[in-house]
Amino acid sequence: MSSPYDIAIIGGGNAALCAAMTAAEKGASVVILETAPKAYRGGNSRHTRNFRCMHTAPLGPLVDDYSEDEYFDDLLKVTDGKTDETLARLAIRASEECLPWMEEHGVRFQPSLSGTLSLARTNAFFMGGGKSLVNAYYRTAEKLGVSVLYEANVTHLELDGDRIVRIDYTHEGETKQLTPSAVIVASGGFQADTEWLTRAWGPPAKNFLIRGTPYNRGVVLADLLDQGVQSVGDPTQCHAVAIDGRAPKFDGGIVTRLDCVPFSIVVNKEADRFYDEGEDVWPKRYAIWGRLVANQPDQIGYVIIDAKSLDLFMPSVFPPIKADTLEELAGKMGLPPEKLRNTVTAFNAACGDTSNFHPTELDGVKTTGINIPKTNWARPIDQPPFYGYSLKTGVTFTYLGLKVDENAQCSTESGPVRNLWAAGETMAGSILGQGYLAGFGMTIGTVFGRIAGREAANHAN
Repeated sequence: MSSPYDIAIIGGGNAALCAAMTAAEKGASVVILETAPKAYRGGNSRHTRNFRCMHTAPLGPLVDDYSEDEYFDDLLKVTDGKTDETLARLAIRASEECLPWMEEHGVRFQPSLSGTLSLARTNAFFMGGGKSLVNAYYRTAEKLGVSVLYEANVTHLELDGDRIVRIDYTHEGETKQLTPSAVIVASGGFQADTEWLTRAWGPPAKNFLIRGTPYNRGVVLADLLDQGVQSVGDPTQCHAVAIDGRAPKFDGGIVTRLDCVPFSIVVNKEADRFYDEGEDVWPKRYAIWGRLVANQPDQIGYVIIDAKSLDLFMPSVFPPIKADTLEELAGKMGLPPEKLRNTVTAFNAACGDTSNFHPTELDGVKTTGINIPKTNWARPIDQPPFYGYSLKTGVTFTYLGLKVDENAQCSTESGPVRNLWAAGETMAGSILGQGYLAGFGMTIGTVFGRIAGREAANHAN
């Protein structure tokens, strides 16, 4: 069989598009096989808003500088050292040249949003958010001659020795096949397959919400792993954040994220605090809260703030629950009123001098004398009205994925698969062993998408 395309790219998000544009510019004929309908194209990239970028001087919307070593140190803090340093530093170094490349391919940037000023030096924000980025890339890809098939469900990649020899997929009600020279897998993790999540996590996973696309079910990932393509990562590790408990099961996106934790106390259903809410600035530590909430009874937590903190964070799409007293708030949230009052009273008594309070940087305003300290932004919760949000675990993407080398190439135990590359969330576990750093998923997808596109085109040519 012959194929009209040199390269088939599985997936339709940021990494896939970066690979497609790069390969097309090198003269390869490219087709994107996107599982989602056109209106929902773009995978999790639709819900992103920024890109973490190294720079040695002011660059685009980014102020000052952000060195390779500082970037890598930030990554080490959130991953607790569980990263491949070679691949991580490759992604970090390449990010600096990516920003102008992104602009050349249609992306527009804007200054940091109110409530995200701590990122003005490290993260470049997309004008119009991730959906605008995705649409810009699709327009550019179309101009470059890239073909796109929507609702194209890839079911199998036939691995024969050291080559992918066939792609099986369904499209427009028919089962079809492709035999391209090269294949790039950029189809994300398995988080939308709740049965797979439950096998990894156990019954608590049934209560998880999926922040992103419902189309990332790990079909291609499972197919390749079953055929002996090397894997990387722990199936229980993922980018999971605490999101508004009223969010939908799938596709709630960034607007359901809650950024108020540093200015709050967080309690479980028994109204007990369970972790230091002020451990670090939010972009570095927000991604631990999904796992923390997952470990609480019924996988739920509750944020409690007062009137003086209400305007210090990006709000959720849902309004907070409001009450004039803590007891009234507890009643509305289903918490034990007396216990919540006691928890807040003990916390307030442990707060000290708050004159150095600073909402966008580590301020050392801490508690003393309670066994779960709050190490920054610790102010008494004493100014009515009081506000609350419920928190649930929101999974963005999973870290079990395809292991790649510096050229984004996949392998089996016998050696490299000569015409198979991976980019984006499906290989992010090669770098992210645990934890998450705001904007780094887009960095990985952009850098390794470009690498995969380049290498696949070189192979096809």
